[in-house]
Amino acid sequence: MPILLAFTLFALLDFVILFSIGAKIGLLATLALILATGFIGLYLVRREGVATFQRAQERLAQGEIPSDELMTGAALIFGGALLMAPGFVSDALGFLCLLPTSRRALGKLLSRLPFKIQGHSMSSHYQRGAKGWDQPSDKRTESFENQNTDKDPNSASPLEGDFISKDEPRR
Repeated sequence: MPILLAFTLFALLDFVILFSIGAKIGLLATLALILATGFIGLYLVRREGVATFQRAQERLAQGEIPSDELMTGAALIFGGALLMAPGFVSDALGFLCLLPTSRRALGKLLSRLPFKIQGHSMSSHYQRGAKGWDQPSDKRTESFENQNTDKDPNSASPLEGDFISKDEPRR
């Protein structure tokens, strides 16, 4: 419910500002500004998107996971969507998502927030490693080990996610 309320208030604020500016400068000038921000935004999304895609391909070729590039791509998609919406507040936030320096600042701000996934905090299950939030904490590992103590380690059934080739004989 609070997220729906926040989106509703954001849209309402955006339209109020759009209509008040439209009343001051006129309909044609307002439409020209909205179209100009849309075209500039599309240009920036395309330019930044191509550069991000190239960096992701380079990291994949080196055998690394392009996590930063994936987050950048998500920010570009979100920023592009905001620029397509009519309104000056959404355009300002969209440009913040497209510009590299402000995108990094927003990423640092978001990385400090404790996100919750399925009722668990990300920071309680993972520790910040050298390459990001990729190392499970001891608490998480211990709870996983305790869950699997009742299973027979010599059981022949594969675990979820295991791959069994058709060429291999089943045990």
